[in-house]
Amino acid sequence: MQVRYLADPVRFCRMTTREVRESFLVETLFRPGAVDMVYADADRAIVGSAVPGGAPLALEAADALRADFFCQRRELGVLNIGQPGTVTVDGRTHAMGSLDCLYIGRGSRDVRFSSGDPEHAAEYYLLSFPAHADFPTAHVRPEQADPVRLGSAEASNRRTIYKCIHPGGVQSCQLVMGFTVLEPGSVWNTMPPHTHERRMEVYLYFDMPGDARVFHLMGGPAETRHIAVAPRQVVLSPSWSMHAGVGTAAYTFCWGMGGENQAFDDMDAVPIGDIL
Repeated sequence: MQVRYLADPVRFCRMTTREVRESFLVETLFRPGAVDMVYADADRAIVGSAVPGGAPLALEAADALRADFFCQRRELGVLNIGQPGTVTVDGRTHAMGSLDCLYIGRGSRDVRFSSGDPEHAAEYYLLSFPAHADFPTAHVRPEQADPVRLGSAEASNRRTIYKCIHPGGVQSCQLVMGFTVLEPGSVWNTMPPHTHERRMEVYLYFDMPGDARVFHLMGGPAETRHIAVAPRQVVLSPSWSMHAGVGTAAYTFCWGMGGENQAFDDMDAVPIGDIL
């Protein structure tokens, strides 16, 4: 497990492109046959992936957690962005299709990831935060998620937001998680941008051509930077930073939040005219 200490807003203003990428971009996920994780100091988020081949992959607690098992003091969200597979939690197997989401509650001891066909692997995206209450493991298929359709063709941002783990849906301690699908011809997300000082957010961009990029905008309104994000890369967005993005093609992204509250609409808008 890699441990990542994110830059603060003062240091951010002086960072080069390389330094911004090294602090906020995760480029090392989705290695075949491996579980990879990055532990961020912002709200103690862990972002990771599991891509099982011919044998299942077990979720283990890294030394940095000082825990007997991964979910001893944590909850976990899993989104399958690959081919069908299964996730087994304490002996109970969950069939995971494409864009299926699984919530795994605190206290779950044995978590294993498998692919239905080793030649066409499942690709599990993992997002975890500390938990102080127990909630049951729950499986959410895309058709069961809470969809919200937003945007317009004129603004190039027609999109559907699917809320999977959230108040009113699958219950959790602090994790809120879902994904957004942009329609063909639409490229903007979260514009106008916002911040939410009470939570950090994590973005996984995927489902776009291999040579496409999303230009993720971050920073304070008066001091912005961009990160060119390739498919299956992750941006760690601290609570002080606004976030928005524009792609060279349509894409899908998984968003996940953790922190002070779970209110989906608890955000502070940033007027476009204030962005420099």
